[in-house]
Amino acid sequence: MRLVASDMDGTIVGHNGRISDRTVRAFEACLDSGVEVVFVTGRPPRWLQPLRELGFKGTVICSNGALTYDLGREEVLASHLLDGESIFEAQRIIRDLYPAARFAAETVESFLIEPGFADPGSVELLGATEPRPLRDSLNGAGVIKFLARENGITPDEFLHRVAPAVEHLVATTHSAPSVPMLEMSVPGINKSVTLARYAASLGIDQADVIAFGDMPNDIQMLDWAGHGYAMASGHPAALAAANFRAPAFDDDGVAQVLEERLSALKSA
Repeated sequence: MRLVASDMDGTIVGHNGRISDRTVRAFEACLDSGVEVVFVTGRPPRWLQPLRELGFKGTVICSNGALTYDLGREEVLASHLLDGESIFEAQRIIRDLYPAARFAAETVESFLIEPGFADPGSVELLGATEPRPLRDSLNGAGVIKFLARENGITPDEFLHRVAPAVEHLVATTHSAPSVPMLEMSVPGINKSVTLARYAASLGIDQADVIAFGDMPNDIQMLDWAGHGYAMASGHPAALAAANFRAPAFDDDGVAQVLEERLSALKSA
């Protein structure tokens, strides 16, 4: 174990936006033992407050692999941006399938939402701009994540119908357990691709990477890592992709695995 890569929401971060003390201690013990730690999340840089509160100063792979961020310097290290042409064509296709779908776009600097994407009371909470059609607000800005939201179906149903229809334009996944919201990025970009590049930059082999995740946007990462752990509380697709299973989130599953592995390292 030379590199620990962990998802955030549902893996180490709860609904209260906090990371448990036990899990914090486990990550600190990894760093103290010379094990690298990187967080790999669907969140953009502006939503990394749980890590900022910990004083973490390392690298975060954001927006499902579309952006690599130095949290200590608050600096973008690399990005993969969707162009407007691909976004608007994907939007057209999704609207043909789901006429009531609503859309949003994450850029490096802001969160752009269309009317109806979010409840009026949550727009400010989300840190979004005033709702406007994306064609009126993108203004050529590169997009790190394009989002579509629907009502009345499950996230899996939404994904399974939309993903094949837009795969020539965007890579599609989802990470919200109960909200039918799709997350789209540049084709060929996902958590595993960017994590593999990051590990290679450190001279760390795939076999020495341990990864944790719980949702469909973690599937490729869990499959790629030498030791991919899906949370027992996670999505069935994540559990099927991983070669190991960690205890549930509520049981501090990541901390339990790291404690056991660090103990084994010390006794080796």
